[in-house]
Amino acid sequence: MKHWITTLAAALLALPAWAAEMGDDGLHKAAWMRETFLDLREDLEEANAEGKRLLLMVEQRGCLYCKKMHEDVFPVPAVADYISENYFVVQLNLHGDREIVDFDGEAMAEKAATRKWGILFTPSLIFLPEEVPEDESTAQAQVALQPGAFSASTTLDMLTWVNEKRYDVENGEDFQRYHARRIQERAAEKQ
Repeated sequence: MKHWITTLAAALLALPAWAAEMGDDGLHKAAWMRETFLDLREDLEEANAEGKRLLLMVEQRGCLYCKKMHEDVFPVPAVADYISENYFVVQLNLHGDREIVDFDGEAMAEKAATRKWGILFTPSLIFLPEEVPEDESTAQAQVALQPGAFSASTTLDMLTWVNEKRYDVENGEDFQRYHARRIQERAAEKQ
């Protein structure tokens, strides 16, 4: 009996002290996510009014990579703080039925929108510019797409790269070079 109790105690201690909050829809929730009417033009206007970038986060129930991001990456203080300060985040369900209105005016279920945009992986982070022409869809307007789970440093670098508009062809730097440079800078800081 004592061995069983010791084993149980060790197992409980091995669990993270915090677990990502789970919503009724089976998706992980974070304090920095917004509940909206899913009219993307309205969401973009609200993000702009707050001086933030619009970020669409596509996830699905039971997604192991979404869980990884919500347990290992998004809670990292530097990542969570950067998202809270700089992004207006709208969560979408890859297989969801809520109605969404795309930038081009087309209204459809979340699952139809994510198919239209070519989203294949969850989580997928879709980064939008401050202005989207009337005739462009989310897929046409996006400035960057992060499909899948990445480390906290890679995710923070992507968030920063987009927020600083380093994707701008005239003044920018491609993400791979930016990320490689940031890795070297962080390594040099540790020495």
